[in-house]
Amino acid sequence: MTTFTTGTDTLTRDALAVLQPGFAGTTAPDWVRRRLGEGLASVALFGRNVTTAEQVTALTAQLRAERDDLLVAIDEESGDVTRLEVRTGSSFPGNHALGAVDDTVLTRGVARELGRRLAACGVNFNWAPSADVNANPDNPVIGVRSFGRDTALVARHTAAYVEGLQSTGVAACTKHFPGHGDTSVDSHHAIPHIDLDATTLHERELQPFRAAIAAGTRAVMSAHIRVPVLDPERPATLSRRILTDLLRGELGYEGLIVTDGMEMRAISGAYGLEKGVVLAIAAGADAICVGGGLCDEDTVQSLQDALVAAVRSGELPEERLADAAGRVRSLASWTAGVRRSPAAPADFEPEIGLTAARRAVTVTRGAGSSPVTGPVFVATFNPAPNIAVGDETPWGVGAELERLLPGTAMGSFTGALAGDEALKAAAGRRVVAVVRDEHRHAWMRTAVDTLLAADPDTVVVEMGVPQSPPRGALHIATHGAARVCGVAAAEAVVAGRPAGQG
Repeated sequence: MTTFTTGTDTLTRDALAVLQPGFAGTTAPDWVRRRLGEGLASVALFGRNVTTAEQVTALTAQLRAERDDLLVAIDEESGDVTRLEVRTGSSFPGNHALGAVDDTVLTRGVARELGRRLAACGVNFNWAPSADVNANPDNPVIGVRSFGRDTALVARHTAAYVEGLQSTGVAACTKHFPGHGDTSVDSHHAIPHIDLDATTLHERELQPFRAAIAAGTRAVMSAHIRVPVLDPERPATLSRRILTDLLRGELGYEGLIVTDGMEMRAISGAYGLEKGVVLAIAAGADAICVGGGLCDEDTVQSLQDALVAAVRSGELPEERLADAAGRVRSLASWTAGVRRSPAAPADFEPEIGLTAARRAVTVTRGAGSSPVTGPVFVATFNPAPNIAVGDETPWGVGAELERLLPGTAMGSFTGALAGDEALKAAAGRRVVAVVRDEHRHAWMRTAVDTLLAADPDTVVVEMGVPQSPPRGALHIATHGAARVCGVAAAEAVVAGRPAGQG
């Protein structure tokens, strides 16, 4: 078909409007400020853009000096995935801890306090929550980012999170549609396949998204996963059957559809970045997340050019691009136009994250175990981090135990000899072994076996999904590795009992 454009300026502005690019640095680059004047409607912040809350506030003010209704997005799930507190660890536990407590009032309160802090920094769009049902315990990328493996639990906490976050004027982006929980491949590296029947998909994976839509989520993020029962050829991000027919048509969703990061190998490796962006918009996506890796002006220019060229060639209908750009601007208008009374100090809940982390701790005491009364050696067994979590954020219980038990020492270990190396470093001191998803790492299980064989009084702290059976003199499960989860775990080590139960 022949496509008639309404003018280069309108077309290029629409092409810019659908992009949500990242950038380098802690101040607004000149190229970003210039692009905002040319039609760019969104930017994304990552850990590299953050030093302090005050710095982020100044940065967003710089950006909004160019465009008042700017969408400033961030990937702030809290828990293991934090950008606002990337260098210290999060003040809030992640989804798995909230699901373990299973108190929707608490989840709503945590999301509200997080939203308040984001809004105070000038961030108005959060790529959260994860609504994935963690059906596959070996999932390498979701894990503690999920509220759990029970569909109804995930659905009610997803809705509570959306409500709490959006009560502060920060738009929620529920992800990863149609559900990334039953995968064994990380879509940062390749295209995962979910071979589900239609009944399981609708009764398990889609239910949390239905709950989020009912709760009014302003955005939904697509997953780079192939679901053959829905579309045997293309991953969800590039599938009209999934984004338009299922999400918009069958589920009745009318808000913004955002892609997951387009540099991820599931898209860029299989289709190419520019081609993938055109296919995503054509399939029904409205906004393109890019910038986790590629964060320069050349990337923005190449994607803008690809979209414009696709319209001119007839590959991408101009009305589809215009519709996508209109949805981006509509969400920007919503965030700019939200009117709410300033929160009174009595409404603030600065300690709610630590309260939630304490309630999420579960403790199993072995027969004949002795209390921890003096300095220990903390052996942290480090798995390779997935890209979503990153390797910048500290985790564990060592620093907090050093504060609570002066004289405590610590070390970090990995690989086949990790247990022997930890025993040698401990030099006869009682060991607190800190693991993360022990069930997924054979070398980690071997390391814990080695420590327990040498001293059955070893304490084990699991800061991932507690899939392995509890063992050790004292077994503490935190359901996540946020900073506050480490504090709660250290308190439980010293007390020998959970600091609180939900």
